Amino acid sequence: MLHPTERIPVALQGRYDEIITLTDAVCAQHLTDEYRDLCRRMAATLCRKRPSPLINGPARSWACGIAYAVGRVNFLFDRHQTPHMRADVLCEHFRVSPKTGSAKASGIVTLLKIGAMDPRWSLPSQLAENPMAWMLEVNGYIVDARQMPRDFQEEAFRRGFIPYIP
Repeated sequence: MLHPTERIPVALQGRYDEIITLTDAVCAQHLTDEYRDLCRRMAATLCRKRPSPLINGPARSWACGIAYAVGRVNFLFDRHQTPHMRADVLCEHFRVSPKTGSAKASGIVTLLKIGAMDPRWSLPSQLAENPMAWMLEVNGYIVDARQMPRDFQEEAFRRGFIPYIP
């Protein structure tokens, strides 16, 4: 579900709907609701870019690129993960070549400055296990917020630096 603060520009609402119809279908059939929600959020974020890259190219290419980028952050292509799916199979579900899916995902990763294990795009159920969600710089030192005093954790959460108070 789209968070209330995730606004879609009126001019791009139709394009957003077209893309998430595709991602929703693949996520419902082959992935999870968490993947669906992250794909929706990523599509909304891309709609708000000026100019939005989503205005060019087939919707299915963007839908695949979005799902691929979310999958990459969450190790979807690692056979030891659940759910798991090969990249080429994901692309098949969108009727897009693996080369196109990978290229769109790479463009999205660059545009949104997505890093490995990026907490912004991690599955909520996996945040507790994602060390990047908890690392903070304090006085020049990297610390794990989970090991800090409760008042520190509360302030870090209030400022949006950590996803929740452990």
